[in-house]
Amino acid sequence: MSETVDLSRIRSGEQKQLSKAQLAGSNLEGAHLTEADLSQANLRGAVLTGAHLQKTNLRANLRGVELMGADLRGADLRGADLRGAVLIEAETDTASFSGAFLAGAVLSNLNLVNADFRGADLRGASLTGAMLIGADFSSANLSGADLSQANLEEANLAGAVLRGVNFTRANLLCARIEQTILDGAVLDGACLEGTPLVEI
Repeated sequence: MSETVDLSRIRSGEQKQLSKAQLAGSNLEGAHLTEADLSQANLRGAVLTGAHLQKTNLRANLRGVELMGADLRGADLRGADLRGAVLIEAETDTASFSGAFLAGAVLSNLNLVNADFRGADLRGASLTGAMLIGADFSSANLSGADLSQANLEEANLAGAVLRGVNFTRANLLCARIEQTILDGAVLDGACLEGTPLVEI
């Protein structure tokens, strides 16, 4: 059963228990939802530009959501549906994306150092210019993703599907790429020093 939600309370930060709430298409720009429980909520197409979502449980339907400039530090996005979501200029330090559905999402130029993308679906996602030093993409599907100019130094791409990925001018220094599928990947100008390109 869906919950009736008082949007004025969300904007003031009073509403913390929003599990299973129906917020599809809502305008929650600048909302204060730090440490809120939005697990299983429906936020499809919602506008969360500049929202405060630190340590928030966002294991929810976030398909097509606008998170531009949102504060997602420490947010739990494991298994979340973020297909087509826009996270430009979002703060994502220590956010967890393992098992998340990020196909077609825009994560360009984000600081995702040591981010957890294990088993995530990133098909066709844009990560151009992203800071991905030490990020864990093990067993993730990055088919057709754009990682041009991204910094993947020491990233873990072991077991990832990298079919058709654009790595143009990306830094893959000492990245782990064993047991990956690299068919059709574009590596023009990529820095590959110390990275063993071995397909098993």
